[in-house]
Order: sequence, then C-alpha cells, then structure tokens
Amino acid sequence: MKNGVTPIYILSGFLGSGKTTLLTRMIAYWKQQGLKPAIVMNEIGEVNIDGMIAGEDVPTAEMLSGCICCSIRADLSSEIAMLIQNEKPDVIVIEATGAANPMEILDAVAEASLYINIDVKNLITVVDSAHLLHLHEVQKGKTYRLMQEQIRCASTLILNKIDRINEEEQQEAARIVRGWNAVASMIPAVRCDVNPDVLLEEVSVIAKDRNSDNRTDTEVTEKHHAPDNEHNHDHTHDHVMSFTYYFKGPVNSNDFEALVAGLPREIYRAKGILTFNDTASRFLFQYAYRESDFMKINPQGQLSDVVVFIGEHFSKTWIKEQLVELEAKAISQESR
Repeated sequence: MKNGVTPIYILSGFLGSGKTTLLTRMIAYWKQQGLKPAIVMNEIGEVNIDGMIAGEDVPTAEMLSGCICCSIRADLSSEIAMLIQNEKPDVIVIEATGAANPMEILDAVAEASLYINIDVKNLITVVDSAHLLHLHEVQKGKTYRLMQEQIRCASTLILNKIDRINEEEQQEAARIVRGWNAVASMIPAVRCDVNPDVLLEEVSVIAKDRNSDNRTDTEVTEKHHAPDNEHNHDHTHDHVMSFTYYFKGPVNSNDFEALVAGLPREIYRAKGILTFNDTASRFLFQYAYRESDFMKINPQGQLSDVVVFIGEHFSKTWIKEQLVELEAKAISQESR
C-alpha cells in the first residue's frame, strides 16, 4: 500500500486458460518482495477449490454461488473494504470466474472506488491460444463472444499455452488478439511463466485524479514501446477503461448535466457522488448508455465528491480538461 492507496489487479480469462496458475505465481512473487497479498476469489458454485491453493497465510475473500458482475456484485465493495480494514494487505488480486465479463467487473470495482481508496493497476486476461483458434474458426456462440470481451477489455494479455500450437498458429492467434485489442501489452507464455516485474509494472486501469495529486495520472502503454524515462510519454496511448476524478468543491448542476449530455459515445457508464452549489442536497449520479439519473442521498461518514467514467478508448485528457473547467467555472460563479 502506497500513500494509503491499495493497488488492485483483476485476473480475467476463460475457464481453463491458466488464471489460477498465474495467481499462484503472482502471490509467490509478492511474498518474495516482502509484501502481504490478499485475494478476492470468485467462483460459480458452493465450494471454491482454487481458494485452497493460495495458502492459509494469504487472506482470501470468497464470493461463491454467483458472478461478481451479477448476483453477488453488491458484496464486492464490502469484501474489499473488510479485507483492507481487517488484513491491511499491500495488494489485492481479484480472480474472476471464467464466465465473467471483465467490463462488468471493472464497473463493480469502479463503484467500490467511490467509497474505498483503491487503485486498479492492471486488468490481465489470460488467453488459451489453442482454444482461441478453435473458437475463432467456428465464430459463434456465447463462449466466443465472451472471449472477445475478455480480450477487448484487458490492459495486459497473456497468450498462454503457446507450446500447444505451432509457430504459424501462434502468429495467427496474435493477429486475432490484436484485431480485438490493439493497445494492450501482449505476452506469449507457457503455463503463465512470465516475468512478474514486466507483468506488474503496468499503469492504472482506473486512473485517479485528485487534481494536484498525480500519483496515478497515467496511461496504458505498449510494453515494447515503454520509455526508459518515466517522464517521456512518447508512444503512449490515450486509452483508459475507467477514469476517476475527485472534486475540490461543489459544481453547478446545470453545467454538470450539460457536460454529461456531451459525453462521447465511447463512455458507456459513469457514476459518482456530487454536491451542487445550486442545491442543498448531495446526489448519487448514474449514467448508462446516454441516460442519466440523479438521486438525493444522505451518505454516512466522510465521502469525497467523486465521479467515475467507464468506457473504451476514450480520452482521459479530454474528460479531465472538461472537469477542471467545470470546477473553475463554479469557483468563478461563487466569487461574483
């Protein structure tokens, strides 16, 4: 944990792709670094067999009989909060069931970030190369569409089990993956045997902006284009899946609604907790597919005014500029 922020990694991938093998490697690496990892493990069923692999010394929250992105999604925030409060881990990894859509999981974690100081560092999708080629040849069914979504949403892709296909098939698998996700780092592997330093150096998936605090004000980059100097932003991609912004103070409700009405279509969802300078109430804000909703709330405890935007390939820079301008306008109005 750095500056009170708990980093989170999300592991995605279809059933049998190698997620649990990767999880075991990540846990071992963090332990070697003297860090305390914790796990949120999700399975569809009554018993979490994978949870037994982590070891008794690794705090584990088990979410069974449902997928994070549907029936037990509401429990995710409390599970993460309890892990942080009771175990004080240095890092948390969420291993999602193979039947889960990672965008929905990211949405759930982004919602949790409204209330908990967390930072999603990487959404890693493990791909079974041979299975990918088979599904792409058939090109139908829910399994194929789910694998597409898991690959599209990733910030890092592990092209696993390449020992089971020949060189030409490896090139074809890479071409298919690149067609669905041109910006994520792609790492070929056997049994998810990858360099943890390379895997875990990825930047924030949920990029948080606390205005002057820029500790996670970063963008996803290609591994082979990653600059040696962290201040050199050449070859970066203005691509994030989620962006969180903390307000310094109240803003005008009409101006905020105008901003929301002008959001690009690449932003699928948004949510937040807001205070407006032209009304006495605080509001829970929800936005999905061009429709917005505001509900009066009376939150318990100290909660920041914050908004989270979720989507694909939208400009973090643009949305930040709009929000900064919105705050500046509100300050100007108050000073008149």
